[in-house]
Amino acid sequence: MNPQLIFWIAFAVIGICVVYFSVKYDMLKETSIPGRHPYSWSRVQLAWWTVIILASFTAILFFHQQAPALSTSTVVLLGISAATTATARIISVSDRNDPMAQINLQAQQGEGFILDILSDQNGVNISRFQTVVFNFVFGCWFIYAVINNLMLPPEGNIDAIMPEISNSNLVLLGLSSATYAAIKVSENKTTAAPPPPPAVHE
Repeated sequence: MNPQLIFWIAFAVIGICVVYFSVKYDMLKETSIPGRHPYSWSRVQLAWWTVIILASFTAILFFHQQAPALSTSTVVLLGISAATTATARIISVSDRNDPMAQINLQAQQGEGFILDILSDQNGVNISRFQTVVFNFVFGCWFIYAVINNLMLPPEGNIDAIMPEISNSNLVLLGLSSATYAAIKVSENKTTAAPPPPPAVHE
């Protein structure tokens, strides 16, 4: 079977599982917010990289009949996503005990996948936009590199099929996630902008 086809089948199956568990159990949503739970960027980020790396690992395993060793950069990448999710979870638990945060949380409602991961209670946030774009672009590059290397691994080494991410790029992704987490600490503790007054019709 074509190795690229194996990758996309694995990617689709794992992705469908993620979507199913999100719809049924709110796996990708911020469940600490009452009402209509919005999607959580930290959970989406972890799911994004998990699907990509697990699909890559599966395709290599099935086509080459050998399990590849994950590079240090790939493990660090998963670690960044896991740490961001854990930090966001700790912040959410802390917000439950803060009266101001609870007022703001109750005002937040899910508005759809894209707006949820890009927005805080005051609208689209530049730090969220930055980390979403960086992770999406690096994810697409990772997929492209894996697909190109699946048939003929670099230097015949299957461990090199998944690309090595440079230290500077890992720092970039880490700083982007850290900025998101740092801003999330205070975003629910500030007073949300009041809604505009209703229009008066004469």
